Amino acid sequence: MTPRDNELLFCALGGSGEIGMNVTLYGHAGKWLMVDCGVTFADGAYPGIDVILPDLRFIEERIDDLVGVVITHGHEDHIGALPYLIEDLGVPLYATPFTAGLIRGKLEEERIEDRVKLKLVKAGRSFEVGPFKLELVPLAHSIPEANGLVIETPAARVFHTGDWKLDKDPVIGTPASPEELTAIGDRGIDVLVCDSTNVFNAEASGSEASVYDGLLSTVNKAKGRVLVTTFASNAGRLATLGRVAKETGRAICVTGRSLDRILRVARATGYLKDFPETVDMDAAMRMPRGKVLIVATGGQGEPRAALARIADGSHPIKLAEGDTVVFSSKQIPGNEVAIGRIQNQLAAAGVEMVTEKQAHVHVSGHPGRPELLKMYGWMRPQALLPVHGEMRHLKEHARFGLANGIPRALVQTDGHIVRIAPDGPQKIGDAPIGRLVLDGDVILPADGGTINERRRIAVNGQISVGIGVDRNGRAGGIPEVRVQGVPVEDERDTFLADAVDAASEAMRGPPRDRERLREDVRLAVRRLATRWTGKKPVVDVVIVQV
Repeated sequence: MTPRDNELLFCALGGSGEIGMNVTLYGHAGKWLMVDCGVTFADGAYPGIDVILPDLRFIEERIDDLVGVVITHGHEDHIGALPYLIEDLGVPLYATPFTAGLIRGKLEEERIEDRVKLKLVKAGRSFEVGPFKLELVPLAHSIPEANGLVIETPAARVFHTGDWKLDKDPVIGTPASPEELTAIGDRGIDVLVCDSTNVFNAEASGSEASVYDGLLSTVNKAKGRVLVTTFASNAGRLATLGRVAKETGRAICVTGRSLDRILRVARATGYLKDFPETVDMDAAMRMPRGKVLIVATGGQGEPRAALARIADGSHPIKLAEGDTVVFSSKQIPGNEVAIGRIQNQLAAAGVEMVTEKQAHVHVSGHPGRPELLKMYGWMRPQALLPVHGEMRHLKEHARFGLANGIPRALVQTDGHIVRIAPDGPQKIGDAPIGRLVLDGDVILPADGGTINERRRIAVNGQISVGIGVDRNGRAGGIPEVRVQGVPVEDERDTFLADAVDAASEAMRGPPRDRERLREDVRLAVRRLATRWTGKKPVVDVVIVQV
């Protein structure tokens, strides 16, 4: 599909109908612009996988028509896929300085920084990428330099919010004022493409500065070591924790690679200049327990993050009875079990825990209903395209927008090609979509052979059978059988003996071609395993000529 000169098209390849993995395409005059390129994080459905990437085949098939990638802000669900996918796209990246610093670090880790053009742009100034006239508009969020994006073409003008909230007293940065946002709306916004994450929240998200009092009170009450876990990217929260550490007379220790990266990039781009000098982990452990404040990653239950390893005792930071862990973050849907596991480990060790339910230690970075209403009033769009949410969020956002004066709304999901103008928004086609997984250093289809094999093995276990054949193709000798993950436990030796018998019986008879012999043995051993266990394990048969 090639966008015409009088058209503006929209297509989400991620982030619509799901939380995370945000990738959006805009098409005009034969060219495409990409906005953001993020990841989402795997769950138990993807054994051995941490990171899931978007499948970009739709735009890869039109690679000569892609003019650039604009990044709204530096969260992983907006930039995390870049080090794995951007080199193949072969187009420039556009980002503000802080976001560019985070991206540059990722490109350096993959050793591709010299092969990717990363162009700095300043929020509030217009720039052109192909046929698109663009302007990044600073908005409040839980990371520095979050931006909305004005996309202007002769066909239509769009305001793409990215992730945002309203904050009258931001700790870091200066978001656009109501007057500046109203002026954008005065230019005429055909479609508002808007964050839907908190559409069910009746209250506004609240100011980042408001968290200071709750954190200060919580840390003041604590007697032992205090560990605060928060999103590493929330530099405003880090600034607040630095103030709390000074006010309570505690040294501050920061643990976690992502926190180190945020501190480094923030300082390099003019933020967190007043953040106190940190102490290392060894020094923190030698200090009196009531004299240290630890900031750690892992509040979402990530198994390899600092908090998980602290909870299970495998980290240099040690917590004990009388210490306190503050969860200065909100549970992301789907992470409840993982977070609960860590909290149970901490509770067993006698550690006290404080969450946003016990004290005001967190505010969201996404807009509740009062904030959405204000954005509608400033932009006065002709139509609403809800994004950044699951289907329930998108549907509710569309209903809310229509009930509050927006003339039209269209619920779209990943892969829907939408004509914004003329005569839009309306769905006009479908783009192929999918998920890729990062497995070690290899990118694979999320539902391809490797992951499906791993799922089958995880559910049913695996059996290996080795048999020998002579040069005439006649099977003989005693088969060798090994099992992994098959539920035979204390009866393993008896099961192995029965499996050898089943394989030997299948080997008897006249010579057969190897594939037929392999299949006869495989089926015989799997039938035996099914009778024993009720499972259907993966059975691999190796034939060796003897």
